[in-house]
Amino acid sequence: MSIEADGATKFLIIDDHPLFREALHSAVELAYPNSDTLDAASLDDACELLDDDSGFDLALLDLSIPGVKGMDGLLHLRTHYPRLPVVVVSGAEDPPIIAQVMAYGAAGFIPKSSKKTTLAEAIQQVMNGATYLPENYTDAEDEPLDDQTRKMIERLSSLTPQQIRVLQMICSGLLNKQIAYELQVGETTVKAHVSEILRKLCVSSRTQAVIEVKKLEALGTTDPFDTAASANPGFRPLRHHN
Repeated sequence: MSIEADGATKFLIIDDHPLFREALHSAVELAYPNSDTLDAASLDDACELLDDDSGFDLALLDLSIPGVKGMDGLLHLRTHYPRLPVVVVSGAEDPPIIAQVMAYGAAGFIPKSSKKTTLAEAIQQVMNGATYLPENYTDAEDEPLDDQTRKMIERLSSLTPQQIRVLQMICSGLLNKQIAYELQVGETTVKAHVSEILRKLCVSSRTQAVIEVKKLEALGTTDPFDTAASANPGFRPLRHHN
C-alpha cells in the first residue's frame, strides 16, 4: 500500500532497544520519508528533548523502558505535555493493558509484533486524527476494565503534576511534614494539595486514596504512584499548580 509523504512532521521514539528503535525509524520513514525523527532511550532523555523543542507531532512510547513502572511513562507524558499525541508501541498486548493505555489518554496502541507496513499505516492513521487499535482488539468482550476502575484512572489523570508527586509520597508513607521538606514548600501548601487530591479522587481520607492506588497496582498493568517523587528525577512538577 502506498503511503504519502509529508515533510512537516517530527517524531520522537522512546524505546531503550536499539533494534526496535531502528524498526520504528523504518516505519516512520515509510509513512513520512521527509520527517525528522529523534530517539530517546529513557523517559528522562525524552523529557529533555521535549523541554528543548515543543515542535514534536507524535511520540511513540514503549511502556517497558528502564526506570518506569507500568503506566508511569505514559501518565507522565500526558500530564506534562498534554498537547503531544502519544502512541504506545508495546509487546504487552493483553486487552486489559490496551484498555488501560487508552484510558490514560493514549492516541493509539500498536503491538510490537506488527509488520512494518502496519506500523506505518497506524502512525499515519493517528497523524490524520484517528485512534489506532489492533484489529483483533475488542474492549467490550475481552476482559474490559470495570466502570469503577475506569473512573479512578480518569480521576488520577486529572491530578496536576505536583498533586501526583504528593500522592506518590503519600503512598510511600511520608507525612505532610516530610512531603513539605522534599518539595521545599510549606506544610500548609501540602495540606492544600492533599485536600484537592482527596476531592478529585472522591475519597475521604489519605488511607482510602492509598487503597485505591493499590487496587490499580494489583491489576498488574500499572504502578503509577509506588515510588516517591524524590526517587524519580524524570518527574518534573509544573511551575504553577491549581
